[in-house]
Amino acid sequence: MIKVNGELINGYEGKTLSEFLCNEGYEITKIAVELNGQIARKKDYQSIILKENDTLEVVTFVGGG
Repeated sequence: MIKVNGELINGYEGKTLSEFLCNEGYEITKIAVELNGQIARKKDYQSIILKENDTLEVVTFVGGG
């Protein structure tokens, strides 16, 4: 299991961060991701392999005024 924004999710261990984000419907250009307390660089999303007990915080940018 991995933890995403405080919620436990099964089935993504061994998958890339990019696969997770795409499968969950995140728009890559409008988010920032923290993995285990470190900001993940967008260029690394395809090479980061998720492991058991990883913790992700995904923040979506919202425009407005």
